[in-house]
Amino acid sequence: MTEKQIRGFPGTMKKIPTKYCGGCGHGVISRLIAEVIQEMELREKTVITNPVGCAIWADLYFDCDSVQPAHGRSPAVATGVKRVLPDHLVVCYQGDGDMAAIGTAEMIHAANRGEKFTTIFVNNAIYGMTGGQMAPTSLIGQKAVTAPKGRDPDKAGMGYPIKVAELLATLDGTRYLARGAVNNAANVRKTRSYIRKAFEAQMKGIGFTMVEILSQCPTNWGMEPVQAVEWLEQNMIPVFPLGEIKNSLGSPGLQAAAVFTADSVPLLEAAR
Repeated sequence: MTEKQIRGFPGTMKKIPTKYCGGCGHGVISRLIAEVIQEMELREKTVITNPVGCAIWADLYFDCDSVQPAHGRSPAVATGVKRVLPDHLVVCYQGDGDMAAIGTAEMIHAANRGEKFTTIFVNNAIYGMTGGQMAPTSLIGQKAVTAPKGRDPDKAGMGYPIKVAELLATLDGTRYLARGAVNNAANVRKTRSYIRKAFEAQMKGIGFTMVEILSQCPTNWGMEPVQAVEWLEQNMIPVFPLGEIKNSLGSPGLQAAAVFTADSVPLLEAAR
């Protein structure tokens, strides 16, 4: 019986020890991005922006050009890079604190303008690198350093989890929004296909694209890696359903876009 190699180490990644915590999903996500860049033969035409947060390590792993913007400013920097280099693949690699808190304004306005770059949005429902504070995506009742009794939207006025993909789906400038996860092999494969579709759309000059990816954070969740995977499946996926949230890639105009759940049931129509 001969061995068959399914995948080798992507040439778009550097062979260095990881700085991510054990059980973290960032490593898998980085690998998926690297594989798709290599498949599309875009290594020499890729620029990744990796701002403050766990994403800050991205420039260590990707063997392509990168820019490290200030916290939350990644969409603004990506806008400039893509406008100057329209034939390049420009990728924003952002976490939930960076994109949905510090960088909310940049994210919403870049999406509304239909800027032609792709955001990979890692949602682990907590601030990772800075020590486990409550993030905009933290679940109701989820404990964090700044919410030791759990997120309370009523008595403590902590608000509700922001569903970034659904929020951006209301904007005419967004063309492809999907949400995947890296909790098991099946979801990893689906997430990879979402990334490929988003990158292909960008290279065709189609508007704003984003893939949100649910990821484990065992360290700041205070869990063992296996327990963290189970917690994501049982708690995060029901709040942040997986699938293509918006896909208007085949639509001739922005106005006709519709928003769908993972079951392809319309939730709402994009603003007309």
